Amino acid sequence: MIQPGLAGLMDGSVSTLAPLFAAAIATRHNADAFRVGLAASIGAGISMGFAEALSDDGSLTGRGRPLIRGVVCGLMTGLGGLGHSLPYLIPQSWPRGFELATGIAVIIVMIELIAIAWIRRRYMETPWGSALIQVVLGGTLVFLTGLVIGSS
Repeated sequence: MIQPGLAGLMDGSVSTLAPLFAAAIATRHNADAFRVGLAASIGAGISMGFAEALSDDGSLTGRGRPLIRGVVCGLMTGLGGLGHSLPYLIPQSWPRGFELATGIAVIIVMIELIAIAWIRRRYMETPWGSALIQVVLGGTLVFLTGLVIGSS
């Protein structure tokens, strides 16, 4: 359960960064950013769920039943993307609503990446420094991709 859940959380948290922040920066509209984040999160969850469930029947790797692995991976992928999409539900009409939503989303991303590194350290026995570098470096590169594309 841990490995497919971690794979899903990592994919959902990281792969949705670029589309969410590109949409946020390009439109500067909270509702549009939320829709893109929601679509990316749900789409990634469906895709990762199927990929995990169909990757092996459990007999090759001993990782368990495909349906359960697929559901866990898909749900965690969706949740990983939703975390930093939800701040864009803050109304645009609030004073500095866009800046507030974006600031909260960035803080949530940092919390997600640290949590993923901790899970990798705890359950996958990855050294703390290596886990932080791998997860934060990957997340930062994807985040910057979204910023660059959204700004162009």
